[in-house]
Formats: sequence, C-alpha cells, structure tokens
Amino acid sequence: MERNHIIGFILIFATLLTFNILTKPSEEELAKSKLQRDSIEMAAKQKQLPPKKIDAAEATKAYGKLAPLALQKDSTLTLENDVMKVHFSTKGGKITSVELKNHKKTTAINGVDSKSQVLLLEDKKNIYNLTIPIKAGAISTKDLVFTPHVNANSIEFILPIDSTSSVVQTYAIAPKGNGLSYTIATPGIADGNVKLEWVNYIDKIEKGYRYEQQNTSIYFNKISENETDYCKCAADDTKSLGTSKISWVANTNQFFNSTLMSQSGGFSDATLSTELFDFATNEDLKKYTSVINIPITGGNHKMQWYLGPNDFNTLKGYGNKLEEIIPYGSSIFGTLNRWVIRPFFEFLNSFMSSKGLAIILAIFLIKMLLYPLLYKMLHSQAKMAALKPELNKLKEKYKDDTQKQQVESMKVYQEFGVSPFAGCLPMFLQMPIWIALYRFFPSNITFRQESFLWAPDLSSFDSFFNLPFEIPFMGAHISLFTLLWAVSTVVYTYYSTKDVDMSANPAMKYVQYFMPLMFLGFFNSYAAGLTCYMFFSNLINILQTIFTKKFVFDETKIRQELEKQKAAPKKKGGFSERLQEAMKQQQRLAEEKSKNKK
Repeated sequence: MERNHIIGFILIFATLLTFNILTKPSEEELAKSKLQRDSIEMAAKQKQLPPKKIDAAEATKAYGKLAPLALQKDSTLTLENDVMKVHFSTKGGKITSVELKNHKKTTAINGVDSKSQVLLLEDKKNIYNLTIPIKAGAISTKDLVFTPHVNANSIEFILPIDSTSSVVQTYAIAPKGNGLSYTIATPGIADGNVKLEWVNYIDKIEKGYRYEQQNTSIYFNKISENETDYCKCAADDTKSLGTSKISWVANTNQFFNSTLMSQSGGFSDATLSTELFDFATNEDLKKYTSVINIPITGGNHKMQWYLGPNDFNTLKGYGNKLEEIIPYGSSIFGTLNRWVIRPFFEFLNSFMSSKGLAIILAIFLIKMLLYPLLYKMLHSQAKMAALKPELNKLKEKYKDDTQKQQVESMKVYQEFGVSPFAGCLPMFLQMPIWIALYRFFPSNITFRQESFLWAPDLSSFDSFFNLPFEIPFMGAHISLFTLLWAVSTVVYTYYSTKDVDMSANPAMKYVQYFMPLMFLGFFNSYAAGLTCYMFFSNLINILQTIFTKKFVFDETKIRQELEKQKAAPKKKGGFSERLQEAMKQQQRLAEEKSKNKK
C-alpha cells in the first residue's frame, strides 16, 4: 500500500502538470481572451460610471426652488494635519478623498511593485447623500452646492432651504491623528431622522488582491448588546438591523478603514450591504452600501470620522470596540492574537527596528519555552530507537500477520514504559499558535510593507521568482520563504522520525513528506511573515534536535533506563493498555472474518 500511495501522489501531480501544459492556450486564443476581458471590463466600467450632471429641467423637477443650487459649479476645499489631507466638495458638502501621508499603495505591474499614496473615499462613483425632511416633503443633498465657510482647521458647509431654515455640515480636523469631527445641524427644521445613503467603492490597495478582498467588509456595533458584527467577507451580503441602534459603521480595507461614529445616541434603521467584484476584470474589490437614519435631536447630531490605518491601540482608544474590525478572528484564536501575540510582538518591536528580526527573536523565545516538551519528544524517540532490535525481531516473527505484529509491538512499548504517542504532544501544543499566526500576520498593520531579507512586505507574499506562466494552485510567482519552509519541513521530518517505528501505519512514513509539498500552493500567496516564521521555526527545530541527540542523550544510559523501567512494577489500565486491548479485539474480529470466508 505504501508504494501504491506514492505512485498515486506522483500520478496526480503529473496529471495536473500535463493537463496544464496541454491546455495552455495558443497566442491566438490568448489574444481573443484578452479582447473578451477588455470588453467585459469596459462594460463593467460603463455600468459603474458616476451619475451624469443634471440639466435645468431635471434640476427644477427634482429640487424646485433649490434648482439653481444643483446647477452651480462645485469647488474643492482641503483640511490637512500631520498624517492626512482631506478633500471636500461643495456639491453635497461631502468628503471626496482622504490622502494618508504615511502609507503607500502597492500595485504590481508586470511583476514589478509600484508605489503610490493610499487614498480612501476617493472613487468618483461614490455617493454620500443626505435626505432631509422638511415641510414640503424631503430634499436630497447629493447634487446641491453648499456655501462653504473656511476656518483654520474647520469647514462649515451651509445649504439654505428658505429664509428661516438651512442644513449645515461642519467638519473640523485636529492637529494630529486620523480623527475628523463632523456635525449635521438643521436650524429652522423640526427634529427628525436624516436619512444617509453612503455608497463606497473599495479600491485595491495591497498586492495580494484575493486575500485583501476576503478581509474587507462593513462592520458595525450594536448599542444594546455592545457587540461588533459584520457583513460576510467572501460573498455578497445584506444586514437589515431594524430597530437595533448602532454606534458606528465602518467601511474597511485589509489595513485601513473609513468609520462614521455617532456621539449623539447612535444611528437607527440601518441596512448595510456588500457586493463582491471580480478583481481580475474590475478596478475595485467591493461595493459597500450603507443606508442609515441619523436622528436629529436639539437641532443637530454630533459625529466623528476615523479615516486611517487599522492600528489596534488607536482604535481601542475610542472606547467603542472599534478595534474589533481588525480581522484577528472571533474565536479563541482571535483572543490569543489580540491579547497575547499582539502585545508580545509590540514588546519586541519596541526595541527592534527590524520586524523580521523581531519574528526570529519571537521564534527563539517560544522554542526555548517549549524546549522541555521537545526534549520529552526526542527522549521518547530515542527510547523507541533503542527498542529497534526487539521490534525488528517481532517484524521477522510475524511478517505475515501485520495486526499481530502491531499488538506485540504495543506489548513491548508497555513493557519498557515507552509511549509511541509522546512525540505528538509538542506539535499539538503549538497548533493554537500556528493557527492564530495564520490570521495575525496578514491582519496586523505593524508588518505591512516592512521588508526583511528578500521579502519587501511581510504582510503579503514574497514573489522571489516571477514566472511568465501560471503553475496550478500556485500562481505566476514563487515565494522563496514558502519554498524554504517546505524543504526544511521535509528535512526536519526525515531527521526527527528516521528512528521512529511506523509499522503500525506504514503509509504515514510517506504521507508526512507529501504534506509540505501539497501546502506549497496554499502558502505560496500567503503573508511572508507567516512563512518566514515557519521556515526559521523549522531551522531552530533542526538545530535543537541535532544538539539534543548529539550532546545530551547517551544511548547506554537510555538502554539502562529502559531495562530499569522493564523491571519496575506496571500500572494496570492506561491508554496504552486500552489501545493494546482494542488491537487484540480487532485481530480477533479479523481472524473470525477470515474463518467465515473459508
């Protein structure tokens, strides 16, 4: 069966490779496919063009006496501080783009990374429309030009409704930080609900578009439960919250967010939806639509914008669970990331400028902490290696009866006090850390665009080799950290298990070597921080194993220890004895089945 497993794996891989080569399109087919993609992309862009300007007749029909305000030419104004530059339009009195001064967008062009400034809320297709209830019905602000009043750090946009009433939007920026205070006031208009329609097209900012799309969504916080929730990340989704009030709504990218927070009791009747785009043919990742009621009490509603990076400590400082928009996970692994792994890396980063070196130091400290478990595993393997002569005799004696061989082998293990499963404990104890780190590195902005060795960005994949073609399941690049991890895993597996008896399950002897090869495709497009961690973790494992086996263990002493254990009185029961009994029962059933066939 072992040989058949090997042949099967080889045939599967060879079939996939051959299929990819044979089905590779010709130059004519590629040109035709490109033409079709261009047509689809053009149609998509035409479908998503910004609304056209309204003419005089349409303005009069829609806005009546306010029609002249819809026909005025709009202008752009700016508020700026140390970390961002916010641009506004007098049409609608809205934000038209936010430039984050300290952050760059990565675009891969023909395998070469290109940098530009990160912009939020910049898409011309975006909509920010307030529907204001007045005596004559309601008015929408998206096409109406407000009159601006500019101060040193604030802008007041005024929309006169008549001689006694108006709509006023006020924005004020602080000298530092990514906060922007925002107030809607309706002097002369009775209190009520202002309806906000906010449509936001989410741009591609990171190199790994696929993972970025899977980690962007609309988040919100329910006031009654003080609970953060979100729309689905990997599919179109709509959340209708009815009477549940929310304290904020956040449009998130993988590492950035645009969040509107209420400071006057919350928003009501929210309907939030997300729509995925095919990022291969579309310039955007997703479309977010938020329709909410903003209650006007006492003539205004005070709010605050946060427009910036997903920095945990900054978001937590708002005191409204805004930090939970960072996709660390919602289970025990998310808790591990937020309150153990994140502070641990923050501590290391506080005195290390290189994030890559901080990862290596973290690995070293973790491995030193877990070394007693590794020692126990290696000690168990050394004892099993010392029992090889006894086990080989059993193999020869029962070479035609595998089940009998396994039962007798378990007797030997029990007799000498050796557990063949002791080596699994360190791996199982490290699994929660590995799973948590799987979410941590591509979610923590600390590692974004931080270079280490050949990797330009530890939060995205390192494309050490860019290929002119795609490899099935891997893409058109090779991640060197992933490749080194796979090779080091094979080496470590061989070295650490060469003395382990796998007669109970011979297929595992070969499957363990295929696992890292099968995961090559999975990790090839994953965050380099994780694959860097896994590679150097393997290196330290190998060094610890070599050192322990060569300088710590003494074969003579181990054999003496086994003989002493053999002579000691044995405890009845235990896992080994139950397993041995189960194997005996399995053997009896097999013998009865064989007799019945005869």
